[in-house]
Amino acid sequence: MQARVARIDRIGGPEVITWHDVDLPPPGAGEVTVRHEAVGLNFIDIYHRTGVYPVAFPAGLGSEAAGVVVAVGEGVSGFVAGDRVGTFGPSRGAYATARNVSADELVHLPDAVDARTAAALLLKGCTAEFLVERCAKVERGQTVLVHAAAGGVGQLLTGWLAAAGATVIGTAGTPEKAERAKAAGAAHVLLSREEDIAARVREITGGEGVPVVFDGVGRVTWAASLGSAARRGLIVSYGNASGTVEGVNLGVLAAKGSLFVTRPTLFDYAIGRAEKQAMVDRVFAMLARGAIRPEIGRTFALENAAEAHRALEAGETHGSNVLIV
Repeated sequence: MQARVARIDRIGGPEVITWHDVDLPPPGAGEVTVRHEAVGLNFIDIYHRTGVYPVAFPAGLGSEAAGVVVAVGEGVSGFVAGDRVGTFGPSRGAYATARNVSADELVHLPDAVDARTAAALLLKGCTAEFLVERCAKVERGQTVLVHAAAGGVGQLLTGWLAAAGATVIGTAGTPEKAERAKAAGAAHVLLSREEDIAARVREITGGEGVPVVFDGVGRVTWAASLGSAARRGLIVSYGNASGTVEGVNLGVLAAKGSLFVTRPTLFDYAIGRAEKQAMVDRVFAMLARGAIRPEIGRTFALENAAEAHRALEAGETHGSNVLIV
């Protein structure tokens, strides 16, 4: 089977993404051949390309895709040709028209969800699920802070939290993004480029601060996160969109009120096929009830992935973005 596959041979800008025609071999033992219909674009793809998260070269890109099973290898159960499936990793190589992937990384997709929506939702939706329900364990009635509440994960977090009975204070970079955060369910939205976030959070919460902060931005929001957390509050630092947080001073955590900090990753919360499928089923249940509404900001042709990376890095996108095969 012929496939068109993206590869990087060094770290660098979007221009290091190159495309290659390959002969895809039959699936090996435990593998499934999947023909992709849509591929998710995520900031972690940029981290791999730029070396924030080191990879061995040559390297594939992308971990999230939706498509159709073409063939199954020896020992595979639970999947047959024609099944609609998705994957959100952890292996890379989703920037491809087709690929062989371990059956343990695949999940079944419901008929009611099209491939484009699935590719926009799998990784980000499962991230929202584990952050809210199994990492921070947010409770009804709590007030929480969500940085970048109009972003791909941010919008889903905001909707999920609102549906769970939490009051969401969101941050956004522009008034337009602020409106999208409000539409997702934020009760308050602060303009990160104009307002003192920590001071406004204290004002909204009567000086107490929030028990949970979700921070996917990283370096530039770290001080605001520290200043916004309530005594014994939890800062969930789950992303590095502005750069990594380095040199965390434990003394500051004490001075700010005996704070807790965690830097979780999805695949410590998504172990094995059964757990992945349970997460995905929960995400699609939240979609069906209208709690989350994934906004597909832009779509790009698969081989325009470099253009998509440039737009994402420049902040020219919103919501979830998808590469169409």
